[in-house]
Amino acid sequence: MVGVRRRVVGVVAVLAMVPLGLTGCGPLDGLVGQGAEPTPTPDEGPERARERVQAYLDAMRAKSVADGREQLCEPLRESFDQAATGPTGDFAKHFTVSAAKIVDVRANGADQDVSTSITVKVGGKAASTRILFTVARADGQWCIAKEEVGGHTPAPPSGTPTPEG
Repeated sequence: MVGVRRRVVGVVAVLAMVPLGLTGCGPLDGLVGQGAEPTPTPDEGPERARERVQAYLDAMRAKSVADGREQLCEPLRESFDQAATGPTGDFAKHFTVSAAKIVDVRANGADQDVSTSITVKVGGKAASTRILFTVARADGQWCIAKEEVGGHTPAPPSGTPTPEG
């Protein structure tokens, strides 16, 4: 029982650390497996970021390493290839992603931060964690540039009164 709990906690803690600390998109990103997207409109960033992260979450649930890799910026792909299906990788065989949802999308300079909530099951035990994806645009292509534990609290809907007024 204690071993299973430690395993679940370990998987959740390391789930987001596969590409931890790597940022930016590479100059070859538009040449490797992905065509350039049309020139973005000013409000397109949140939509494209949401699409990329949703595709990655769907790939995690389906255990589709190729589909997950496709969502990443070039600098993350090498570390992803080395760790994705390892014991603590996002696509490890010994656990399943039972739930994954996007909680919040917001601008972070030219990039977009996408907060998620992911529930992982190992041996019948489930644990949830929040993962923050940074989605950037490089060479005409939106891609996931960074993944780390954490995330933003959803912004209140527009028109909702604030505590000050």
